[in-house]
Amino acid sequence: MVVSHHKVQNAPNFGRSRVTLPLIRETMKHQCVSLDCYPYTAGSTMIRTDRGMLDGRVLIASSEPHPEMSGRDLDDIAKEWGVAKDEAARRLQPGSAIYFLMDENDVQRILAFDETMIGSDGVPVGDKPHPRLWGTFPRVLGHYSREVGLFPLETAVWKMTGLTARNFGLAERGTLKVGQQADIVVFDAATVRDAANYTEPTLPAEGIAAVIVNGALTPARRRAPGRARRAGARPHSFQPTDPASSMTQIQRFPTPMAVPFSRRSAPMASSS
Repeated sequence: MVVSHHKVQNAPNFGRSRVTLPLIRETMKHQCVSLDCYPYTAGSTMIRTDRGMLDGRVLIASSEPHPEMSGRDLDDIAKEWGVAKDEAARRLQPGSAIYFLMDENDVQRILAFDETMIGSDGVPVGDKPHPRLWGTFPRVLGHYSREVGLFPLETAVWKMTGLTARNFGLAERGTLKVGQQADIVVFDAATVRDAANYTEPTLPAEGIAAVIVNGALTPARRRAPGRARRAGARPHSFQPTDPASSMTQIQRFPTPMAVPFSRRSAPMASSS
């Protein structure tokens, strides 16, 4: 069982992650249970009219009948139309929206839980979608690991790679070692950060030097190559200047598949 995008929402429930996480940990002793979480206090789903979803701030991400309302606050739209909030939501359907219903303390507590995987749960619809589509993973690396200090860098990487591969049974994925499929993200641990926000949700992340999928260097906006290539193989589009040194780096970094690098040197590996 997967507790997908685990959250505690609406003010009366704030703090109840202190109850849910021990329950999940105890249940894990008796059956196969895993969970994931995204690093934001707002979620996103279809435009809803039920009161529990409208208790907090609501941003419209997309609306089929009123596309011009994309990116606007539902409260402002309701006032402009002279109707109640739920009626404004009904008129905007079908569409998607962003709901600010969670507490930062709960988000951090769930993220820090050692068995929590990182997931974006993004809805790629409209001009103003939730920024988690572009920001989830660099936000965990930059904000929650480096700035907040919620967990070490190696733990952050593990939560979005090896832990996920283990829980979903993805063979030869999720760890960086000889014999595995060569999926690698090279980033600067000192500068990696999410740039996407609720005003400009499609800004690309900063501090990411390269993305390698199945052994091939993948430029931005190009479809990921489908042919698998194992770590240690030399792809046509990415030729290390020193293959022996490159292989040593892979062997020294056995757990995560994301490799931090220093601006003052070549890409380097870290031990987990």
